[in-house]
Amino acid sequence: MSTLVKGKAIDEETRCVHYLSPEDVIAIKFKCCKEYYPCYYCHQETAGHPSAVCSKPEFETKAILCGVCKQEMTITEYKSSNYKCPFCKTAFNTKCSNHDHLYFEQ
Repeated sequence: MSTLVKGKAIDEETRCVHYLSPEDVIAIKFKCCKEYYPCYYCHQETAGHPSAVCSKPEFETKAILCGVCKQEMTITEYKSSNYKCPFCKTAFNTKCSNHDHLYFEQ
């Protein structure tokens, strides 16, 4: 993988020990450390510091990685993607929206 994903990833498509369905294929670049992790829990368990939420002005920053095609997208692109990669059309887990508050300002 050309972009390093930290945490407890279990495969090259960024699935982790916490989320491993076929659609769990994104990683998120955390504002606090500018590092990609598969999920909030991976960051909490391995980063050694608290996470920070991306503010709305930062939504134009590339901070989402598709684990399938390895393309980075902005938070805005991800949030408007209808849970499909805008590059390779791979489906993303729609239930990720339940955790938006852990990553993005509401």
